[in-house]
Amino acid sequence: MTVDVRALDPADFDQWYGVVERVFGATPEDPELEEFWRTVIDPARCLAAYEGSTVVGTTQTFALPISVPGGGFVPTGAVSAVGVAATHRRRGILTSMLRSQLDALREEGVPLAVLTASEPGIYGRYGFGLATQQMSLEIDSSRVRVEVPEGGSDVTLRYASLAEAASVCEAVYGRAVGTRAGMFLRTPAWAGHPLLDPVGMRDGGSPAQCVLASRGDEVVGYVRFHTKPVWDAAGPKGVVTLRDINADSPAVYGALWRFLCDIDLMSTVKAGNRPVDDPLLHLVSDVRRCGVRVRDGLYVRLVDVGTALSSRSYSSPVDLVLDVSDSFCGWNAGRWRLSGDGKGAVCSGTADRADVALSARDLGAAFLGGVSLSALASAGRARELREGALTEATAAFTTPLAPWLPHGF
Repeated sequence: MTVDVRALDPADFDQWYGVVERVFGATPEDPELEEFWRTVIDPARCLAAYEGSTVVGTTQTFALPISVPGGGFVPTGAVSAVGVAATHRRRGILTSMLRSQLDALREEGVPLAVLTASEPGIYGRYGFGLATQQMSLEIDSSRVRVEVPEGGSDVTLRYASLAEAASVCEAVYGRAVGTRAGMFLRTPAWAGHPLLDPVGMRDGGSPAQCVLASRGDEVVGYVRFHTKPVWDAAGPKGVVTLRDINADSPAVYGALWRFLCDIDLMSTVKAGNRPVDDPLLHLVSDVRRCGVRVRDGLYVRLVDVGTALSSRSYSSPVDLVLDVSDSFCGWNAGRWRLSGDGKGAVCSGTADRADVALSARDLGAAFLGGVSLSALASAGRARELREGALTEATAAFTTPLAPWLPHGF
């Protein structure tokens, strides 16, 4: 029987969701998580691979604007729930679903697609490039001290319930979201994501706790976390697990981290997803005792090269022609003249001689400013065709702060 990829029939949503659960874990999700996902998933943005009336493949996109260099936001298709039933692998179903999905995003006028990869080796052939990384930490807080920058003495901290603090925390996040590329501008439904607190997300710890940082009557930062008591014959060795943290200033940020590292009966602080250039690295007394590890984060696919490159600003003036190869989205293949600076840019097709040649995958990797085009060239993934062009492009594309995806989708 043939397999047909098409828009999901809303009547088949439960079947589609069941396939997603089976592909990613084979057991039903926590009711709180399932309720959230069913709230934010729009069946109209879901695709299904049907064999007859049976769903054997799934994918969908969230419409989540993403921050780009310069502080603006770009319409983005956040690709999620990509899976093929184990009984139907190796039949080209994934390729057919992504083909339909990228075509649909192009028709919508959405210039970017992004995803986080359960298996990173899959998506390069579809033009997704690794654009951000994330850092994890396991801090020996019994030995590490956190320095609070000047101005921290007037910061006050207080506990608050997640629900009570939700709106003020979201306001702090909203002020932070444009400071780095790669962060989502959360819709009202997605503002509920940080409030999820199923037992399975607690790493064996307490229900989520929240501490607000204030100056006077104004909330200027927050941290959400779990604590897990651990004891042995030598005494308490509890673990603090960070959920998320944001602050309006270095002093507030330092004060919140010092609080985490000073909680009584705790000797370890774990953080699973922080930017690779997190200021904390410059506030701790001993970085070697912070258990730093780095892994892949967000993968970016330029659906429309011209629109995407025109949507961001550039760290230095740039005027060059990019020769882009793109075997999966052929409309992007060709030469593109990019002219821009810190105020904005224009990018359009051209017949002029190219200055730099690279694939759409590697252009996606460099798009948010965290991957150096010169580094890609040193790996043979970009070629300089005019002397000096690669240096010019590298300086223009890179950003002062590393891009970062603060949570999955």
